[in-house]
Amino acid sequence: MDVPHRRPTLDEVARRAGVSRTVASRAVNGGPDVSRAKREAVARAVEELGFVPNATARALATHRAGAVVLAVAGDDPALFADPFHARLVIGVASVLEEADLDLTLLLAASARGQARLERALRAGRADGFMLVAARTDDPLTRFAASTDRPVVFGGRPAHGDPPAYVDVDNVGGARLATEHLLALGRRRVAHLAGPAGLDASAARERGVAEALAAAGAPPAPVERADFDEADGSRAMARLLVAHPDLDGVVAASDNIAAGALRALRAYGRSVPGDVAVVGFDDLPVAQQTEPALTTVHQPIEDLGRELARMLVRLVGGGSVSPVILPTRLVVRASAPAPAPAPAPAPAPASHPAAGR
Repeated sequence: MDVPHRRPTLDEVARRAGVSRTVASRAVNGGPDVSRAKREAVARAVEELGFVPNATARALATHRAGAVVLAVAGDDPALFADPFHARLVIGVASVLEEADLDLTLLLAASARGQARLERALRAGRADGFMLVAARTDDPLTRFAASTDRPVVFGGRPAHGDPPAYVDVDNVGGARLATEHLLALGRRRVAHLAGPAGLDASAARERGVAEALAAAGAPPAPVERADFDEADGSRAMARLLVAHPDLDGVVAASDNIAAGALRALRAYGRSVPGDVAVVGFDDLPVAQQTEPALTTVHQPIEDLGRELARMLVRLVGGGSVSPVILPTRLVVRASAPAPAPAPAPAPAPASHPAAGR
């Protein structure tokens, strides 16, 4: 009969390291007043014995919960199945694993989600919070103002400019997309904007407007949509009815752009022949549409990693400043690269002038 493997105790670690139980506890839990030699002796004993610290004891010793919360402004559990949020979570989790911090995911748009956040704060179950996609007057922004725990925003919040946020260059990315359409000779460019109240939506709309103004092109007609395909299709249909002469579209997300492609087909418009389309995100859907979608790439997993790194620094007592990550254009068939200019014709051969 097999005997279950018994986990080593802290007392055994202390005896192996030749220190008191109190010193062993401080060393294991990162506490103060332990010499380097004793800390190293305890570390060797932990490795040799395979000791696993008790999470509750560690929390009591360090006055930390050993966990952080990622709260997303949404109330649909399918939100985390969206490739954007899934890749964001992958980036966050990779950093927290290295920092030995647990991750709790919360949907926090509803009153119930807000109550769960407040309970986590009151119970001391989180050392810090990451708040993603907070809109103007969102409960998340009010929560951030009320807590004394570190808070980092994923995306620059629409309500202000706090010191701790990570975002991408939304203005520059939308400007790149618009300039690309103009280089293709498109002169009636429209914009399928994201939801109101999000700084990302406003910034991308601003990038489109800046590029058109710099080129002396007419301002873009704008229709707003949620970041999903069905709403993108409806918004594109509204644009086509109001502006049948449009020949280019910058969409605020790839999902919106995928819906736009569907509406354009339904209205008998060819892409890119009649209308060239550019999305934003570079999600997998951008390569699955027909035609494949030209889009602005934003480094989503890097966004998650920077978000988590910033929070880890704050939890550890460090200081931070905002981080803006670059974007770049990925050219595919929905708005292909401009044709190269024809090579100049060779100059006619010169002949010596006839003598007189």
